Amino acid sequence: MSDKLRWPLFWALVAVFILIVCFFAIPAFGELLAGSLWLLSPFALFFVLGVALIIFSVWGNVSGWLKTFFILTGASAAGVLVSVLLHNLVYGLFDDFWNGGDEFFFFIIALFVCMLCFLVGMVGTIIIGARRRRASP
Repeated sequence: MSDKLRWPLFWALVAVFILIVCFFAIPAFGELLAGSLWLLSPFALFFVLGVALIIFSVWGNVSGWLKTFFILTGASAAGVLVSVLLHNLVYGLFDDFWNGGDEFFFFIIALFVCMLCFLVGMVGTIIIGARRRRASP
């Protein structure tokens, strides 16, 4: 069952990634959810799909580089929400003490490191998957 769900999960992650990028890149699109808790819903969906992709990749019948790229894609997707929440938690707890604290570290991880790892995992998965599909009759 996990082998049949892995690719749809992957493509759903790509679609949610595009949605998240649209929230930040298109101001009119981002203003729809600005200032509400609904802004976190794409990140929560990104997290859930990422965790599911990790589970299905570890338990499924996939090996080699494809498994590595699936896990990298899922882990970086799950890491985005964790970093965003840690950013907000550290900011809320330590803003009174240090006037800003080190929350910028988690912000950098969420926006740059996790997204870059997601792009690497996504491109690697697509390339390896296309090669395997072309190689199998």
